[in-house]
Amino acid sequence: MKMDYHTTNQWDENIWREAERVYIEAFPEHGRKSRAVVRRMFERKLCTLHTWTEGMTTIAMALTAIDSSTRLLVIDYLAVREDKRGKGLGRACLADISVWAVTKAHCQGIVIEVEAEDTIENAERIKFWEKVGFRLTDYVHPYIWVPETYRAMYLNLEDSQAETYGANDGKLLFRAITRFHEKAYRGGDPES
Repeated sequence: MKMDYHTTNQWDENIWREAERVYIEAFPEHGRKSRAVVRRMFERKLCTLHTWTEGMTTIAMALTAIDSSTRLLVIDYLAVREDKRGKGLGRACLADISVWAVTKAHCQGIVIEVEAEDTIENAERIKFWEKVGFRLTDYVHPYIWVPETYRAMYLNLEDSQAETYGANDGKLLFRAITRFHEKAYRGGDPES
């Protein structure tokens, strides 16, 4: 069956309900934003929801944000339904996001954060992102609101081989990530 790709930056209860099933399955409660925070991100025009469907069923989702000062796309979450994993779907989703980032969002790179703790699960995530072209930075970033530490990974989208916006500097990349998180949680309880 063919996979269809859609994006929206408007809150739509029905679309989110379908995407949320994949989101909840992929991320434990302590590792995901609440529905209220996600909805507020849409109301503040901070994010885009990317969905991939087979027929009427959502099989993958992503939430992204654009940091306009650096022309970076921040991937906040990317998830594939568990029974669809291991079939190249994550790679296909990232290819769609990359094209969208260049053509619609006019970004020069994509940044994500990965947990820095040395675990098998984290190593597998890092390995996936490296396979699709991301580079891991050395800097370990502590947040004050969660106990885990994180590292940034970067994918250059520019045609030239020149490094863009501090691609090897995790501290600079985390400025873009942190700006997004601060805007997402500002004016509301992070647990709401």
